[in-house]
Amino acid sequence: MSAGDGQMVCVGDELPPLEIEITRTLIVAGAIASRDYQDVHHDAELARQKGSPDVFMNILTTNGLVGRYITDHFGPTAVLRKVAIRLGAPNYPGDTMVLTGTVAEVAEVEGDAAASKTVTVRVVGDNGIGKHVTGTVTVTVPGGTDGVGRS
Repeated sequence: MSAGDGQMVCVGDELPPLEIEITRTLIVAGAIASRDYQDVHHDAELARQKGSPDVFMNILTTNGLVGRYITDHFGPTAVLRKVAIRLGAPNYPGDTMVLTGTVAEVAEVEGDAAASKTVTVRVVGDNGIGKHVTGTVTVTVPGGTDGVGRS
C-alpha cells in the first residue's frame, strides 16, 4: 500500500510515537465529554478515599486518543473500523503517555474498484508506571489517497 509521502505501508512498519501530556484538565474534560461522571475521574479527594492517589483517565478518553493516533497518521480520509483496547496502568495527572504502533496486517478491500486497503495496527500506550493501553485498531484507507502516512 502506498503512503501519501511515497512510502509503502507494510506489515511490521512502525508508526512514529505520539507523546501526550496527561493533565488534570485532559482527564476531567475527557470524562465530561464522554458523560462519565464517576467521581474518580474528576474529584481528587473522592478518588483518594477510594484508594487512588489521584483522579485517573477513563477508558473512553483513552479510546479517543488511540483513534486520534491512528487517524493522525493515516490522514483525514481514513475510517476507523474497529478499536479494541485493554487498559492497564492508570493515566494520572503529571505523567506522559507515549503511543506507539506497529502495522500487523494490510489487506485489500474486496470488490473495491478504488483499491482501498484495510490496515490493522497493534497499539501500545506506555506511561511512567507501565502499559496504560494495549490493543489493535483496524482502519480503512481509500486507494490513491494523498493523506496516508501524514505523521
